[in-house]
Amino acid sequence: MNNTTYSIKKEDIQRKWYIIDAEGKPLGRVATEAAKLLRGKHKPTFSPNIDAGDHVIIINAAKVVLTGHKLDQKVYKHHSGYIGGMKETPARVMLQNNPNKALMLAIKGMLPKNSLGRQTIKKLRIYAGSEHENEAQKPEVWKF
Repeated sequence: MNNTTYSIKKEDIQRKWYIIDAEGKPLGRVATEAAKLLRGKHKPTFSPNIDAGDHVIIINAAKVVLTGHKLDQKVYKHHSGYIGGMKETPARVMLQNNPNKALMLAIKGMLPKNSLGRQTIKKLRIYAGSEHENEAQKPEVWKF
């Protein structure tokens, strides 16, 4: 009887390309699905210490929605490191000016805060419109 745990090896990893349409969907729901695909948690061979996830393309990021009062109450903060260097951007302004960044920050916050997370986020591509430049990879549509 073999009681060893199977751990996937780098040469056994098979990466797919998935496309997520964010139109009319809540930002958090899109972000959790993308983070799950990027980490590879949907695969039976998931291993927390290996980047075995898939590539994710998100289209229509400009048409993502925020539920409740988040559009008026949520604030994105960034500090430059200098005295008085706090920058605050309301969610309404962020979604109008840079919807890709709002989605990127939501997904990045759901990934590990180490070198594995930095490696994983590189497999994400976000487009504000419905056009993308990754047709050659033949991405599959991910429904949720």
